[in-house]
Amino acid sequence: MKKALIAMSGGVDSAVAAKLMLDDGFDCVGCTMRLYDNEDAGVSRSRTCCSLDDVEDARSVAYRLGIPFYVFNLTDAFREEVIGHFVRSYEAGITPNPCIECNRKMKFGRLFDRADVLECDCVVTGHYARISFDGTRYLLQKAADRDKDQSYVLYGMTQEQLSRTRFPLGTLTKPEVRKIAAENGFSNAAKPDSQDICFVPDGNYARVIELHTGKKPEPGPFVDENGNVLGTHKGIIHYTVGQRKGLGISGGSPLYVTAIDPVRNTVTLSHASGTDSGLYTREVIAHDINLIVADKLTSPLRVRAKLRYRQPEQPATVEQIDDDTLLIRFDEPQRAAAKGQAVVLYDGETVVGGGTIS
Repeated sequence: MKKALIAMSGGVDSAVAAKLMLDDGFDCVGCTMRLYDNEDAGVSRSRTCCSLDDVEDARSVAYRLGIPFYVFNLTDAFREEVIGHFVRSYEAGITPNPCIECNRKMKFGRLFDRADVLECDCVVTGHYARISFDGTRYLLQKAADRDKDQSYVLYGMTQEQLSRTRFPLGTLTKPEVRKIAAENGFSNAAKPDSQDICFVPDGNYARVIELHTGKKPEPGPFVDENGNVLGTHKGIIHYTVGQRKGLGISGGSPLYVTAIDPVRNTVTLSHASGTDSGLYTREVIAHDINLIVADKLTSPLRVRAKLRYRQPEQPATVEQIDDDTLLIRFDEPQRAAAKGQAVVLYDGETVVGGGTIS
């Protein structure tokens, strides 16, 4: 009998993933990764940490299913590798995607180490995506439920990781998942989906950055494309490319952030929001790339690309120009290609690969 390590977040998705693996005849072991404490998320010690509540929800499901359950304390690694990356990125004027880093470093990094210790054949998560094998390579594909598809944040998975991972929810819709949970009496069957970054529960990124650096950001000048000073910003960690709201400055017509310079401590604003403005680009360079369909792209490839998780795919051509660089040329200008975000490439249902916008 094959053995599976189930990553149980405390939510309904991973609970149902565990149930489905049991039904498939796997010897299942449940686990929750404890990733942060109250202090990391800027939550008062007097409150029950949301991560601890999630642990208890996961433990309840594991008990109901009759499977062993472990809690892995990964707070130190998460603080350095995910929160630290988040903080350093914003300080450098870059907009990171911590969910992608968490998948890369924690769920499909540290968790695989624990799976090896427990002699598990595979790691199972509640992600909405599918994995297939074409006889040569493992492929990552979109989920059946397009509204819940999470293939964008999984583009960094390697062939080894894909070969040892199971996504039982890939062919299900969210209503079907909740129905299975309710039929099995899971206490989290109606639990709302998490919306925010887990360690920024109130969405206040700057406050969490200040908490971890122990310092206030330095104010600096808002400038236009010609370098003219328009006003004073609160510190570059408060801004990202494409931002319009919360600038605290009036300029008649709406102003947008088009560039952030950490060396000069400037935030560049533009009135124009059309495709001829600094907010739009046809070409994107990506580094820190991961390709799934091939080891290397030997010729230009037509794809559909996403610059953000919720953005509709856009037609483009991708070319690999060296071992760790992709050049993506979009058919139409794209808005707010922010440094640090991921560009993910698709060929129909299949994830070609992706990289970090640079």
